[in-house]
Amino acid sequence: MKTVVFVAAFLAPLAAAAQTPITPRFSADPSPHFFAGQFYVYATDDASNSGTYWDSTAWRLYTSKDMKTWLDKGAPLDVTVFKWAKPDAKAWAPEAAFRHGKYFFYAPIGGDKIGVAVAKRPEGPFRDARANALIDKARDPNAGDEPIDPAVFVDKNGQAYLLFGTRVPKIVKLKADMVTLDGPIRNLTINGFPREDSKKMYGEAPFLHRRGGLYYFSFSTGWPGQIVYATATTPLGPYQYRGVILDYLPISTNHQAVLEHAGQSWLFYHDNLLSGGGSHRRSITYAPLRYNRDGTIETVTRQTIGAKP
Repeated sequence: MKTVVFVAAFLAPLAAAAQTPITPRFSADPSPHFFAGQFYVYATDDASNSGTYWDSTAWRLYTSKDMKTWLDKGAPLDVTVFKWAKPDAKAWAPEAAFRHGKYFFYAPIGGDKIGVAVAKRPEGPFRDARANALIDKARDPNAGDEPIDPAVFVDKNGQAYLLFGTRVPKIVKLKADMVTLDGPIRNLTINGFPREDSKKMYGEAPFLHRRGGLYYFSFSTGWPGQIVYATATTPLGPYQYRGVILDYLPISTNHQAVLEHAGQSWLFYHDNLLSGGGSHRRSITYAPLRYNRDGTIETVTRQTIGAKP
């Protein structure tokens, strides 16, 4: 496959311009990372779906050395890597992690399972790390209605956590091998949703990161949804609702992740940005993420996207 080079327009080095997609290919559900000296974004491949549903069967990878020029590295893997999965199973929002010299890829498959693959390099080749699903709705107690949208967080003490799920957020500890559950799947509690807004709820797209002594749990409120966040002093919570990171966008879903590198924080998400796009043909972009002195996050708006750090 020929590598496609896309040069994004930027206001300043490492400052994403307003609503500029990182690639001219339809892609969504970004999982951004800084691995081995460059930036990697693993994504759902909207360009290969039917255009009427999220039914692609492969994931996509984009890389950059400077967050200006992005290379389309093709499909690092598809659902056939997992022999236990149906070859036409849906490949939804992915996640990646690096630990113990290995790269792990967490793959929601078919809407009811999450697999995990492993590789020696961030671009693969990946192989199934377990020979069965890491999370299986039919097998695991409290896996929820849809065990999708995996997100991995490794705390400073080395404890790893997997978050996932729709409508009810789930969290479970991972063993040091990153491919085995370590204890029961738990529900995350979020307190303090605004009483005057009945639409405020957990919908999907869980993501956890830490800044200072606070754990920030961000997620989408639904379909369509805002990206909001809550904070706690431990990864398992309970969490207290704090506010909106990104308001509603003109698509039926949203999915965010936070990349922290070299003292900067970036909010990655998807939107309707390319010609012919829409709720099933989305585009990945990102914006600076800023914190106030009290630890709250400044809301990212159409006016502040692309502002210089």
